[in-house]
Amino acid sequence: MNSAKKSLKIGFVSLGCPKNLVDTEVMMGTLAARGHTLTADAREADAIVVNTCSFIGPAKQESVDAILEMAEFKKTGRAKKLIVAGCLAERFRGDIRQELPEVDAVVGTNEIERIADVCEGREAGGAGAAPYLYHELTPRVLATPRHYAYIKINEGCDHPCTFCVIPQFRGRFRSRQPESVEAEARALLAQGVRELNLIGQDTTAYGEDLGLKDGLAGLLERLAGIEAPQGKWIRFLYCYPNRITPKLLDTLAAHEPLVKYIDMPLQHASAKILKRMKRGASGEIFLKLLEKIRRTVPGVAVRTSMIVGFPGETEQDFEELCQFIQAAEFDRLGVFGYSDEETSESFHLDGKVDGRTIYNRRRRLMALQRKISRRRNRELAGRELPVLIEGPSADSALVWQARLAAQAPEIDGVCYVGDPGPRAPQAGEFRRMKIRKAYDYDLVGDLTDSPPAGAARAAANPFRIIQGTAGRPHVHS
Repeated sequence: MNSAKKSLKIGFVSLGCPKNLVDTEVMMGTLAARGHTLTADAREADAIVVNTCSFIGPAKQESVDAILEMAEFKKTGRAKKLIVAGCLAERFRGDIRQELPEVDAVVGTNEIERIADVCEGREAGGAGAAPYLYHELTPRVLATPRHYAYIKINEGCDHPCTFCVIPQFRGRFRSRQPESVEAEARALLAQGVRELNLIGQDTTAYGEDLGLKDGLAGLLERLAGIEAPQGKWIRFLYCYPNRITPKLLDTLAAHEPLVKYIDMPLQHASAKILKRMKRGASGEIFLKLLEKIRRTVPGVAVRTSMIVGFPGETEQDFEELCQFIQAAEFDRLGVFGYSDEETSESFHLDGKVDGRTIYNRRRRLMALQRKISRRRNRELAGRELPVLIEGPSADSALVWQARLAAQAPEIDGVCYVGDPGPRAPQAGEFRRMKIRKAYDYDLVGDLTDSPPAGAARAAANPFRIIQGTAGRPHVHS
């Protein structure tokens, strides 16, 4: 940074999924490399960046609420600039400029490299930027706890799902080079990260655009072979069902550092609804896939997500979905009510389902899954399993949290440590826990092993993203 240029204090609010969080971390790294300071106190920030989500209606509202909340600090704090970044900015650039005069600049999903220029007032940002994907040399400041991190291995999407608007503002599918991902993974492990979570719009398509066959399986083999004396977990999220190949499953089963966990959004089980979604398949096909996954990878945990109330979903379609959920017995399930996005293809479909019905169907499906989850958790009672220590609980500093390999950060349940032993465990330690209580989503147990002797511990992350009240920014320990 030019010494004549004043160093600014920049605050961030990050909304939405981990893919968005990585974009936030890249923007923070770009600003830090330019000599600016990051702050979690919105009152002290010279500029505030709100990295938004607009996947569904509630996410859009959450983003707008967060923008308006941060705009108040232009009146009550020292902020001179309010910058809106991310999916909402890319999708509604013109509307934001017209309807939110509090916003000083808009930065789309392919413009995040320009964030320093925008904060410094040299560039306002503009449409038409080339598709962007960071690499291993891109500056990045982690906003997660230091013991886990996300690595974005690809960006964009070529799937034609009628309910999804992501390709409209994330662009065509594109992968990072495997050497780039491996270099970043090595650097993160060397600085104390214990868990790497690979993400992308569809991780199972990784490498197809590079001409790689079974690209994700090959990448996982590379990462599994990295030396990590303190241990490591490697997890991949956002799988597409028809790309889960025998090679991928064999690879997952063969390497101990690869977490036995499949995150596979299926969206529905009715063949008719899946056809309208332009995803294909059926509940019967999915059950056969699940049987193959569980046979090949013993002990695997499977997470999925479903959409209820999609246009044309009848009571019969919904009953078919309920029966499928009971037969599949997923370890984890997320349920979304259909959001009628005006730029999606499904917006023009007939047979719209009213909001009250969508609400009731979502509640019923979650009630079914709650019983399944409780039963599967109770099957763990009495078992001794490896856990990754998270740190003190957000609810009480006297209670510690940990996670099983079957519990992905932020989206699944957690383990509460009942008896940590004579020395408080450290965040980032791999320990053994005996499960003694099981609830719907969380578990309680006691550590049964001794702390690792002389283990290098993951340092506490000094940075926290601004946590507003309007939205649901990521919360970090």
